[in-house]
Amino acid sequence: MEFNRFDIVEAHYLFLTQYHEGQWSEKYSRLSKITTYFKPARSGITLTDNGLEIYNNLVAHEQEKMQWNV
Repeated sequence: MEFNRFDIVEAHYLFLTQYHEGQWSEKYSRLSKITTYFKPARSGITLTDNGLEIYNNLVAHEQEKMQWNV
């Protein structure tokens, strides 16, 4: 699959909104930086197939990290 910048930013934005650990976390800081140049449409996030693959990879990686931290 071929990823464009919009797919990457949109997938990371969605992932970070759902998986940050609170206002003082690293993920929240990254989310704040993204919102300086990316504003989702009022209709919400609509991931392309490529964006969905990126998002799923981010989630899988996060779940793997969480599994090792138990």
